[in-house]
Amino acid sequence: MKVFLKILGGFFLYLITTLLVVLVGFYGGLKIAVEGPSDHFRQIFVSSMMESSAGPIAIRMVLSDEEINAILANNKTIEFDQITDTSLIEQMRADAEAAAAAAEQAGIEAESNLDPDGDGIELHEISGPMYHGMMMIVYDPSRVICATIDNYTHSGAGMTLEQLIDKYGAVAGINGGQYEDESGLGIGGWPIGVVMSQGVLRADNADTYYEAGTDENGDPIYETRTSLPTAGFTQDDILVVGTFGGSYAEGLGLRDAVSFGPALIVNGVAANYSGVGGGLNPRTAIGQRADGAVLMLVIEGRRSTSMGATMADLIDIMVEYGAVNAFNLDGGMSSSMWYNGEEIVDNANIRQDRAIPTAWVVLPLDDSSASTEVTDEET
Repeated sequence: MKVFLKILGGFFLYLITTLLVVLVGFYGGLKIAVEGPSDHFRQIFVSSMMESSAGPIAIRMVLSDEEINAILANNKTIEFDQITDTSLIEQMRADAEAAAAAAEQAGIEAESNLDPDGDGIELHEISGPMYHGMMMIVYDPSRVICATIDNYTHSGAGMTLEQLIDKYGAVAGINGGQYEDESGLGIGGWPIGVVMSQGVLRADNADTYYEAGTDENGDPIYETRTSLPTAGFTQDDILVVGTFGGSYAEGLGLRDAVSFGPALIVNGVAANYSGVGGGLNPRTAIGQRADGAVLMLVIEGRRSTSMGATMADLIDIMVEYGAVNAFNLDGGMSSSMWYNGEEIVDNANIRQDRAIPTAWVVLPLDDSSASTEVTDEET
C-alpha cells in the first residue's frame, strides 16, 4: 500500500510540475508576443487575439484593460454614420447597365462576362501577403437570400453552413450574421441583431447591455444599444448597409438581412480606419457592384498558409472588385464558403464545422448544372 501511495504521489507531483511548466511557458510566450519583437507586431497580435472568442482571456493575463483599449483604438475601422442611399445605387445600376449595353452594341465583351458554364457565378482565388481566400461573384442578386434555422433559443443548436444550404436547396453559400457565442462555446441557436428572411422579420434582439470599455480607474463602462450594424437586400435587390434595427429594416422594405459589421463601403465611399484596421483573422464579407452583382468574400485564417486578413484588407479587396456597398460578416471559426456540395474555403475550427443560425445562400438557376472555373487573382 505504501508503495502504491508513493507511486501515486510521484505521479501527481509530476503532473503538477508539468502543468506549472506549461503555464509558465505559456505566460512567458504571451509576454514576449505582447512586448516584442516590435510595436507593429504587438499591435497586430493583440488586435487579432481580442477579435477571437477565447483570445481576450489570454491577453488580459498580461495587459491591463487600459492598455488593451489603447491598442484597439489605434487599430479599428471607423463606423459610418450613413446608411446606403438606394436611389444613388439605383442610378449607379442604371449607369452600369447603360455602359454594358453601349459596349455590347460596339461589339466589346463586358469584363464581367466570365461565366462560360452559364450558372451565373464566378469564382476568383484571392491572395495577399498574409492571407488566402475566395471571392464568389453572383450576377443575379435576387438569387442571394438569408437562410436561417427554424427556431431561435439560447439552449438550442444552429445548423452548419452545409446544412443551411441543403435546407434551402441552394448551390452555394457563406456564413452570415452575429450570434451568441460566449468564449467560443456557442452552439449557434441564438442570433444577435436583425434577422430577416424572405420578407419576414425573424429576429430583432440587439445586444442591449454591453461592456463598452473601462473608465480611468479600470472599472467597466456599460452602455445600451437597440441596433447594430446590419446588411440586407431590398425587394429590388439592392444591398443596404448601415446601423439600424428591425423596424427600420421593415420600413426600408428589406427582404433578407443580418447584423454584424462594421460597414466597409457605403455609397461608393470606403471606410476610414486607424492602424491596420484590426487584427489578422478569418474573415467573411458581402458586397455589391454598381451593376447589381453580389460579391461574397471569405478569407482563411489562423493557418500557416493564411494567417488571416485585416479590415483594411477586406476594404481593399472589395474596392478592387468594384463594390459600391460592402459589409463585414461574422468571421473566425464561422468563416466558410461552400459551392456545389464542396467546402472551397475551410473555416478555422479544428473540431468540426460550426453550427450557426444564419447564412447567405445562392439559389440555383433553373438550368444550372455545370461547375464554375476558378481563376487566379492576386490582390
